[in-house]
Amino acid sequence: MKPDPNAGWPEHGKRAKSLTKLLEENEQVKNLVQKSAEELSWVITGIKQALANRDPLPGVEVRIEQGEAIARKLQEASEKLTIVNRALEGEVRERGLVDHQLAASIEQEEGARYAAFHDVLTGLPNRTLFHDRLEHGIAQAKRHGRTLAVMFVDLDKFKSINDTYGHAAGDIVLQTTARRLKDNTRGDDTVSRHGGDEFLYLLTEVHDEKDMAMIAEKIITTIQVPCNVSLRDLKICPSIGACIGISIFPKNGATANTLIKRADEAMYRAKQSKSGYAFA
Repeated sequence: MKPDPNAGWPEHGKRAKSLTKLLEENEQVKNLVQKSAEELSWVITGIKQALANRDPLPGVEVRIEQGEAIARKLQEASEKLTIVNRALEGEVRERGLVDHQLAASIEQEEGARYAAFHDVLTGLPNRTLFHDRLEHGIAQAKRHGRTLAVMFVDLDKFKSINDTYGHAAGDIVLQTTARRLKDNTRGDDTVSRHGGDEFLYLLTEVHDEKDMAMIAEKIITTIQVPCNVSLRDLKICPSIGACIGISIFPKNGATANTLIKRADEAMYRAKQSKSGYAFA
C-alpha cells in the first residue's frame, strides 16, 4: 500500500495551532506578572511615603524589604517570560514556513500525478489511465458477469483543418471535441485521448448492441456540430465528422490490448464503408 502524502498534514497543522495558543496564553501570563509587579511596587512606594515622617512600626521595614524582593522576582519572571515568548514566536514562524512548504509540496505532487495520467492539451485521461480503467472494468465485468464495450473514435476531415488553418486552430477543435465528449459521458464511463485525433471510450454495463449503436450515433452527432474557432483575425466554424469502431467484452476479447485493437480494426472498416460506426 502506497503511503498517503497527506497523512501527517492535519496533525502537523494541529501542532502549529497548539503552539500559537500556547504563545497567546504565555503572553497573558507575562502581562499579568508584569502588572502585579507594577502594582506591588506602587503599594510599597505608597507605604514608604506614608511612613517617611513617622516612626515605623516594629517589623514594617522588614515587610517592605520582603515586598521589594517579591517585586524584583516578579519583574525577573516577566523578563524570562518575554524571552520564552520570543522563542515561541520563532517556533511558530518556523512551523508556519514548514506548513507552507508541505502544502506546496503536496500541491506539486498532485499536479505531477495529474499530468502523468492526463492529456496536456485536452485534460482528458491519457492512454495509461484509460488502460488502467479498462483493466479494472474487465475485472469487474468478469466478477459480475457483465458486458462492457470499447469505442475507438477517429475524427474525419481534421487533417485538412491543420493543413489549412494551422495547428493552433486544430488544437481548439480538439479541445472543443474533447469537451463535448466529456459532457456526454456517463458517470461510470471513461473517454480519453488516444493520440492525435483519436479518442477511446469505455462503456461499462451496456446490455446489447442496440444500446451501443445509439451511443455511437449520439457521439457522431455531437462531434459534427460546427466548432467556433477564433484566433486573432481568424474566425471559422469548421465541421468535422467521426468514425467509430466498437469491440465488446467478452465477445471480442478478454484483455485490454485485444479490445482496443479490435475496436481500432472496426473503426477502419467503418471509415472505408462510410457507415459511421462498425462492430468488431
